[in-house]
Amino acid sequence: MNRLLSLAGALALSALSAVSAASSAWAADYPSQPIKLIAPYPPGGQTDIVARLVAQPLAEALGSPVVVENKPGANGLLGHDLVAKAKPDGYTILVGNSAMLAVAPNLLEKRPFDPTKDFAPIVTVAGGPLILEVNPKLPVHSLADLIALDKQKPGTLNLGLGGLGTIHHLLGEQLKLTFRTSWTDVPYKGAGPMLVDLIGGQVDFAFDNISSSIGHVRSGQLRAIAVSQKTDLLPGVPALSETPGLEGLEASAWHGILAPAGTPPEIVHRLNREIVTILKRPETLEKLKTLGLDLIANSPEEFSRFIVSENARWKKVADASGAKME
Repeated sequence: MNRLLSLAGALALSALSAVSAASSAWAADYPSQPIKLIAPYPPGGQTDIVARLVAQPLAEALGSPVVVENKPGANGLLGHDLVAKAKPDGYTILVGNSAMLAVAPNLLEKRPFDPTKDFAPIVTVAGGPLILEVNPKLPVHSLADLIALDKQKPGTLNLGLGGLGTIHHLLGEQLKLTFRTSWTDVPYKGAGPMLVDLIGGQVDFAFDNISSSIGHVRSGQLRAIAVSQKTDLLPGVPALSETPGLEGLEASAWHGILAPAGTPPEIVHRLNREIVTILKRPETLEKLKTLGLDLIANSPEEFSRFIVSENARWKKVADASGAKME
């Protein structure tokens, strides 16, 4: 019996060694065909811009085409799910974001994928703060003013949401939980239509990405009253954490590049090295800055831990608030 067990163990080790050797040889030939970089939103948005910022220099570094494919649908869920279920060979990768990798999965009754298990994280590209902004006709110049107005006129204020299942959405829920506010959430299909109504006064205030709102703030069409973390782009605007009750609260909307779970580590680390080099180029840093994004450029292992911690963080808010989405 012991001999049979020893023989079985030896055969298993031999099989594993053969698979490992085959995987290494396969990875050594990578890439031998075009790579699809999935942007799970329409062209022109921040995620699409990040994808195109990386694609061409990555193609040059790898000596193989990197083709950006836009796969919009279900607020980005469709494109993320497509990559989660793709063949783990390094030829289908994703520009994912905080909404679909840290927030939305914790609001869905049925999750099509698990962001902590169904991807091989490659690198967190960058993250940027959110602006808490109001229509300038609203007599509010700080978060404390906004909370006080809600208490004075309960149920009358409207919070515009550029989409459900986003950091913006759960930051609003965090404020509700902390200050017991009574405003009404008004969801939109995107930041564009939400901003139109915010400027027009149909909604009173909103959280938005700094890149899409800073022009409206600088022109006076909107008033920034707080940011989710300090930024040189709006040096005079206080952070949410400076408001009593929100000490230590910081949040950013971030983007990262991922492959399907099971992608050979050699491929993941090769892509990480090449992309980090691209991200640290002066021209790339300048473009990220214009998008209101701060470079992160971490390791696959750090990105993996970050996704786990972000899910745990926003799950607490989602559970406490009872917020859900279909």
